[in-house]
Amino acid sequence: MASMTPISQSQSLFKQTAFLSPPPLQKFNLSFCNRTWPKKLLGRTTPMRVMVIASSAAAAAEKAAKKYPGEAKGFVEEMRFVAMKLHTRDQAKEGEKPSEAPPVAKWEPSVDGYLRFLVDSKLVYDTLEGIVDKAAFPEYAEFKNTGLERSEKLAKDLEWFREQGYTIPEPSSPGLTYAQYLRDLSEKDPQAFICHFYNIYFAHSAGGRMIGKKVAEKILNNKELEFYKWDGDLSQLLQNVRDKLNKVVESWSREEKNHCLEETEKSFKHSGEILRLILT
Repeated sequence: MASMTPISQSQSLFKQTAFLSPPPLQKFNLSFCNRTWPKKLLGRTTPMRVMVIASSAAAAAEKAAKKYPGEAKGFVEEMRFVAMKLHTRDQAKEGEKPSEAPPVAKWEPSVDGYLRFLVDSKLVYDTLEGIVDKAAFPEYAEFKNTGLERSEKLAKDLEWFREQGYTIPEPSSPGLTYAQYLRDLSEKDPQAFICHFYNIYFAHSAGGRMIGKKVAEKILNNKELEFYKWDGDLSQLLQNVRDKLNKVVESWSREEKNHCLEETEKSFKHSGEILRLILT
């Protein structure tokens, strides 16, 4: 039988080891705790619990200090950066999305398809401008009469097509779906709605104009539609809206800003479905 340590010796060993101090914590700055935590809390916290709390605090500090692409120039630049990543390389130098369709220069548009695109686009702009006028959230009112509005311009273009003998179609599924989505979103999620507002107007002022020019070359004898004209200096109108957007977003938390950015992909999805009507 193996020898056993007498009870008296075991008790003695226990007394010698039970209250030994734990090994020193590595790479842990207790001065941080002394500066930031009440002494009362430190007195009741074991070293292991202190380390866990410190790690959580450090993670929170790191998250707060994290910089987002474009953040130094304002939130609109953050939105632009995310939007550019969803472009293809033939659409923008910063684009990263694989191309699923031929470049615009190789499109074969039809007048009927273009009319469907214009009609659905008008429905979306009617919806956007109505939401801004109603201003269910106070910040929406900042975007009244920016000079970027397109609804009246589109109405003039559709009237011109009617005068040429074309039948103007009713709005189709892509436009109806997007308009309803925007109405629902605007009532409950202002951060997500602002994302769509930005992407719709700014995309049209850039890539939208390029597409309009290419389509006009192929099917409209180079006629420039009112949809692609603005009253005043477009660069200044865009800058005014950038300033308003940055001002509105100043009161948002980082989580709210990120939520807005995350909506970008949905904006591209809905707008892309309307754009593809040109080729139908």
